[in-house]
Amino acid sequence: DLATKRGEVINEYDAGGELKNFRSEQPGFIEPSFPSIVGEGPNGAVIHYRAAKATARDIKAGSLILIDSGGQYDCGTTDVTRVYHFGGDKHQPTQEQKDVYTRVLKGHIAVDTAVFPEGTPGFVLDVLARRHLWEAGLNYLHGTGHGVGAALNVHEGPHSISPRFTNTVPLKPGMICSNEPGYYEDGVYGMRIENLLIVTEKETPNTFNDVKYLGFERLTHVPIQRKLLNLDLMTDDEIKWMNDYHNEIWEKISPRVSDEQAALDWLFDNTQPIKREPLRVIGNKEAVAAAE
Repeated sequence: DLATKRGEVINEYDAGGELKNFRSEQPGFIEPSFPSIVGEGPNGAVIHYRAAKATARDIKAGSLILIDSGGQYDCGTTDVTRVYHFGGDKHQPTQEQKDVYTRVLKGHIAVDTAVFPEGTPGFVLDVLARRHLWEAGLNYLHGTGHGVGAALNVHEGPHSISPRFTNTVPLKPGMICSNEPGYYEDGVYGMRIENLLIVTEKETPNTFNDVKYLGFERLTHVPIQRKLLNLDLMTDDEIKWMNDYHNEIWEKISPRVSDEQAALDWLFDNTQPIKREPLRVIGNKEAVAAAE
């Protein structure tokens, strides 16, 4: 992001290599958990895109880029997807891109905050991720979540969150699952927001029929770009979720980059709270009353 603001250009292939280099510097790193997906513009709409050196597209100011990457570590496996629009405030995403991205985020939040009785299979939660896209006549053709191994397979069963209702394996405490709704406009752009979650027991005011209730705890702490949001589509609770998540990211990650000023500054800027613009007063009721 900082490079594109300076007018620099990097291509998809080289960006994927840089991701691997950064991860290799972390303690416990073994290898990437899969080849990084770095798709600029129309390549972001290819769900399992892999850049080739000879044909990689440039990433520059104004680029919309989808990055899906992860690592194998001695303590576990990671998998995260973010979409960023580069170039700072001088370059803005289209209204369509903001609307779609926000609907993807709303589905992501709905899964993240779900509370459900033990014994619930993942397919029951899939509709939560798609509801806001469906309301706009949109959808995506992949599952919402897959299981993840611990320094093993990045896609690992037996559980999942998807429309495949034949998978009746219930979600259980300790299971790790991705949460990755998306939308892909062929030949134009791709949107996906992915975190890893761990299933946990939840405290509820009641325990009807002595059934325990479950939910999720987030394992991924990477900022979600604010300039891609349409706050008019978000509820107050969703805005609070976003601000709480970004505060959590700052608290957990800032101590780890405190000796890297550029990274710390970027993290600070990208975890600031969002808020609605105040409503503009229309008309003058005093003048109307006087006229009466």
